Amino acid sequence: MALVILAAGQGTRMNSDRPKPLHTLGGVPLIAHALAAGAALEPSRIVVVTGHGAEAVEAAVADLAPFANCVRQTEQLGTGHAVLQAAEALEGFEGDALVLYADTPFIRAETLTTMQAARAAHDIVVLGFEAADPGRYGRLILQGDRLERIVEAKDATPGELAVTTCNSGLLAADAATMMRLLRAVGNDNASGEYYLTDLPALAQAEGLSATAILCPEAETLGINSRAELAAAEAAFQAMKRAEMIETGVAMQAPETVFFALDTWVGRDAEIEPNVVFGPEVTVESGARIRAFSHLEGCHVSAGAVIGPYARLRPGAKIGNDARIGNFVEVKSAEIGEGAKVNHLSYIGDAEIGEGTNVGAGTVTCNYDGVMKHRTIVGRGAFIGSDTMLVAPVTVGDRAMTASGSVITEDVPEGALALGRAKQVNKPGLAVRLMERLRAIKAGRKG
Repeated sequence: MALVILAAGQGTRMNSDRPKPLHTLGGVPLIAHALAAGAALEPSRIVVVTGHGAEAVEAAVADLAPFANCVRQTEQLGTGHAVLQAAEALEGFEGDALVLYADTPFIRAETLTTMQAARAAHDIVVLGFEAADPGRYGRLILQGDRLERIVEAKDATPGELAVTTCNSGLLAADAATMMRLLRAVGNDNASGEYYLTDLPALAQAEGLSATAILCPEAETLGINSRAELAAAEAAFQAMKRAEMIETGVAMQAPETVFFALDTWVGRDAEIEPNVVFGPEVTVESGARIRAFSHLEGCHVSAGAVIGPYARLRPGAKIGNDARIGNFVEVKSAEIGEGAKVNHLSYIGDAEIGEGTNVGAGTVTCNYDGVMKHRTIVGRGAFIGSDTMLVAPVTVGDRAMTASGSVITEDVPEGALALGRAKQVNKPGLAVRLMERLRAIKAGRKG
């Protein structure tokens, strides 16, 4: 199977400088949804057809699917013309090609699998749906299970417009056959474009067979405007919340929790209100994510408690039964099993050992203005409140730092490190200083 994903459209109704395939839904670009659904077919080739904002789209595809091949449609001459741009990339490919759209994010992997299975009996398989309001959709003209042709709404007769079985745009066929038929497509139609939808009729003329597989209309929802994107986000979140609840995740106020496409949460995990998940988050069974926390690019192990008001950034790995408390930020750091970072701390580019306690206000000073450096704290250590750990630095197992210390050198195992100035008390100086300041202030007012 090869995937051909159309991502060349300008999306003028989005009123945006950003290419439409890169607008986000569920924390990821729209095109990521098409790639994720198509991945269920284990494609051996992926071809993405770009156009408007091609460089930005191609950069995103390189991150999402590094083995995908991007080709450009320099002129917007219709869907048939767009798919034909993939011909060179599919040269010599022996297998099926499936056409997907970067702006149609709700197509399920199961639907694509059904289309793939239908190819065993038909040369061309089109995905259709029963439309509540057929409107501008292309109509599928069927005789039994045989698809005779697809008629675009602007080219349809009154009788054809009465048909409610409509075209989603998705189409599967043998790759070589698809490209051969596309070369025969003309543009003698109301739009003057080369339609992918002409393929079933061309196939019929050659004695090939075509059919349609139907899915729910909601699955074919396309995104063409900001309003549609907002509605799609609401629909996506509703589906994701229902999926989480069904798999055993506890949520007190699910309508306040927001997920990304790839969020994975284990059974019996608890998510409190007003939690936001960015991309690439895994939460294991029995963990608890407390209110107003934000997670992205992180892994939370079983039994861990995060928040409230915590932020886990990419590269954060929280061990079993660890505690990350209120107003704590963790980035590119491993927090060991049973370790605690409970209050007002920043832990970045670090390793915190098993059972270690990190006091309130602790900061790993990981950035020197040019490069990042790493902090390592061993097992069972105690980091006093308001400690500044100036990386690169290592604190050994069972070592301690005194509150308010600035640690610039390694601390041996079992040692106590003090890195602060000696306290000096000046009798009566506070009163005299305040009297002087008040006199200065009064003089300025006079």
